[in-house]
Amino acid sequence: MLVNKYFLNRFFVWALVLLAVLVTSCATPPSAGYSVTQNELHRSGRFSLNVQKADGSREAVQGGFVWSDNGESLQLDLTNPVGSTMARVLVNPDMAVLERSNGQRELAYTPDHLVEQVLGSPIPVSGLRSWLHGNTGKPDASNVENDKDGNLAYFEQHGWRVQLSRYDSLGPTLIRLNRHGHQGEISVRLAISGS
Repeated sequence: MLVNKYFLNRFFVWALVLLAVLVTSCATPPSAGYSVTQNELHRSGRFSLNVQKADGSREAVQGGFVWSDNGESLQLDLTNPVGSTMARVLVNPDMAVLERSNGQRELAYTPDHLVEQVLGSPIPVSGLRSWLHGNTGKPDASNVENDKDGNLAYFEQHGWRVQLSRYDSLGPTLIRLNRHGHQGEISVRLAISGS
């Protein structure tokens, strides 16, 4: 199956937006008074990203991801729908690196700076690492709801509406993120299929 160059470029742009959502907090140490109980987490699955722009146009992309986090460093691979790696993000306490499939690399001291370099401005999210574990990570979440089993099911944090469901022993296997801002509405769906 051939995928045209336009699609791959569009895919890559929106995959980077997903990257921004994922990487902003990955290597940020937890705030005082909070610690992640399970530091190591390996997850893989599919993502979909939809953007309804303020001008009424829509963009959508989907692909796969592999998240490997040992509590200190993180590797995130983003793949296109046919399985080719489009980007790899490496984050440790001293540096964040974006490696594109064409060999280009972008370096920054923090994930926030990397996102700003790549996209022109950071997307304010500071908790996906905690969300993958099934908790808010910080006490500033609002409208917190639990499911019938006591698992975190819904909350709002930093402008994001977060829904977590289908828990396994490691955390939620379905995460839905929605954010409305001056640029439009962003919806991200992470369906986790493996660890």
